[in-house]
Amino acid sequence: MGALDLFIASSIPVLKVLLITALGSYLALDHVNILGEDARKHINNLVFYVFNPALVASNLANTITYESMLKLWFMPFNVLITFLVGSILGWIVVQFTRPPSHFRGLIVGCCAAGNLGNMPLIIIPAVCKEKGSPFGSPDTCQTYGLAYVSLSMAVGAIYLWSYVYNIVRASSTAISRESRTIDEPFGKSVADGSISGTGSCSEPLLSSKEFLTPADQLALPCTISEVKGSYSMKQQVKLFFAKINLKSMFAPSTIGALAGFIIGLVPLIRKSMIGDSAPLRVIQDSASLIGDGAIPTVTLVVGGNLLRGLRGSGIQKSIVFGIVVARYVALPLVGIVIVKGAVRFGFVCSDDLLYQFILLLQFAMPPAMNIGTITQLFGAGESECSVIMLWTYALASVSITLWSTFFLWLVS
Repeated sequence: MGALDLFIASSIPVLKVLLITALGSYLALDHVNILGEDARKHINNLVFYVFNPALVASNLANTITYESMLKLWFMPFNVLITFLVGSILGWIVVQFTRPPSHFRGLIVGCCAAGNLGNMPLIIIPAVCKEKGSPFGSPDTCQTYGLAYVSLSMAVGAIYLWSYVYNIVRASSTAISRESRTIDEPFGKSVADGSISGTGSCSEPLLSSKEFLTPADQLALPCTISEVKGSYSMKQQVKLFFAKINLKSMFAPSTIGALAGFIIGLVPLIRKSMIGDSAPLRVIQDSASLIGDGAIPTVTLVVGGNLLRGLRGSGIQKSIVFGIVVARYVALPLVGIVIVKGAVRFGFVCSDDLLYQFILLLQFAMPPAMNIGTITQLFGAGESECSVIMLWTYALASVSITLWSTFFLWLVS
């Protein structure tokens, strides 16, 4: 495959995303007002509770079997590594740029979670159909490629909605906690002043030096400090468990992924729901039909949010630059080391070039578009997220083309 053919194959999916995003921005204009702020919030809830779980469950149920799990066992670990390394890179970006506290979770999430859904679903079939592809016949390449991408998308959704979702949720509530902390001393002093009528109760009623023994004078401060210490530790434990909300961890997409694994791995359920002759195939077909609406709907909403971001987001240029460097330079370089090391130690079959290519491609994807859905749900960083998506997807056509060319050379 020539460089020009690869450039066209890699650019078309990105251009499709940009065109749908532009349509979403147009529908969000004030004189059109089809995708207004309220409409986007309602659509995001629909995507969160209906479209995404159906998409993940239907794709997993179709592709997951015991045989495929034995062959593809390394892929969940590979996706996990992309999230972990991306989180570390995002933390470095936060340390250098010093953004507001409620914005830090969004930065880490954009560096950690890549677009493992619609981008590979468009790129892989396009690469398979090109002449001179190193992956064999187009039909076989597309069949196996879609199976690999479906598992990648499902695993990525589990990590996204259980990890990134909670990071953004925790950081979005930080600003409200800070405001309560600032307001609390003032409220306390007003309340104390109204009750006592003096406005100050700092002086003791009895002098400890006159009425307490030396032993009491030594014991009392020690007791008070121990109580304060235990109270502080108790509050920290409560705050930790409040952040790690298990109920929020099992988002609808995570539940959909678990349902897809059960359907795919339990033979009796799989035979009854998957296949042209399955008696309950209408359930799978309905879920697949609903899930097909997830990707275009999310892209339209991102376009609508982008209009808000262009009107004035106040985002630092250094933040966008840091995310671009983390996702398009540092993360792919780490991915080459990880995947080639896995092939060398026998974790990945050296003969399956398409599998290696998809593993490498997972490290070079732009940020996941569902991050925009998450920010919309919590109402924090929506405009900033839109600007990040604009620049990262605008540069994705060049980045994905260059890295795809190098990855193809590397695996072949």
